[in-house]
Amino acid sequence: MANIKYKVCVLTVTYGNRWRFLQQVLQRVLSFAEVVQVVIVNNAADYLVLKEAQGLNDVRLKVIDNLENKGSAGGYKQAIEYARQNVDADFFWLLDDDNLPDESALKILLQKWDEIPGSDDKKALFCLRPDRKPHVKIAQGEDPFRYYLMPDNFLGFSITRIFYNQFLKFQERFKKPGTFKNYVKIPYSPYGGLLFHQKMIVKIGYPNKAFFLYVDDSEYTYRITQSGGTIWLIPESRIVDIDQSQGINYQKKLFASQLLDQWNFRIYYHLRNRLYFYTPITVQNNFLFNLNKLIFLNWLKLISVISSKEKEYKKLLTAVNDGLNGNLGKADPDKF
Repeated sequence: MANIKYKVCVLTVTYGNRWRFLQQVLQRVLSFAEVVQVVIVNNAADYLVLKEAQGLNDVRLKVIDNLENKGSAGGYKQAIEYARQNVDADFFWLLDDDNLPDESALKILLQKWDEIPGSDDKKALFCLRPDRKPHVKIAQGEDPFRYYLMPDNFLGFSITRIFYNQFLKFQERFKKPGTFKNYVKIPYSPYGGLLFHQKMIVKIGYPNKAFFLYVDDSEYTYRITQSGGTIWLIPESRIVDIDQSQGINYQKKLFASQLLDQWNFRIYYHLRNRLYFYTPITVQNNFLFNLNKLIFLNWLKLISVISSKEKEYKKLLTAVNDGLNGNLGKADPDKF
């Protein structure tokens, strides 16, 4: 084995029938000399993950099988717990099962780790995923808080920001993209692409299983910021999402809403968990928050009538109420 300075354990969670993605990710990370173990949590996939993993013939692969899908929150909690108790590694690198790192991605992260000041429990690094446009703009110098933790917003809507946001979009038509920075701060991040030292777990613990799916990564990584640490986005270290996220190709239409048009369990969990996590952090003026909520929901109600999506609108209201009232956990399928 090559003489390496740091040992890295890769953690991932898979489900469904996604071997065609996971296989590519595993082959890539197993090519990195620094990777001493890869922990795969099988969230009740439709195929034998262990059998397919064994076909790669690498002793560094460890599969943990679940009889039921525990969601991303439960899955990553399980992976981190196992790695902390059983793997001799300096770093944990979290990757979704479709996050394909560039060949130099890990090496760059570890180089930046030595370059960026701060103790092991005070920093974490995050790869750039080029399909995440806000991350690209932040990496080019945009203020992160244009996209994160907007005061008093309701699901991203704020009446006080309408004209300002339009002004910024107008400006962007004539402004050349900035050059990528060496590294920039972000307040929280997705799981996929996050690298942190095992000492960080003492500070932030494990993901909250009650979120089940979506926003659990935001809540978990925000603990780094809350504990006095910093998450650094590293533009030079890249990851490609080889499976496109839901809604990425949605075409906006007049008197239509993506939330209603594509309503499913994913949107339910995203809305519910987003409101539960963000509201206590972002609400500074209750009147303004409730005004934004009133305008946004009434606009959606009008759209639901026009587009014959009234059933979906009622389910959306359930997600909103569940989030604001803290009704978390794995939800009844009737809510979808």
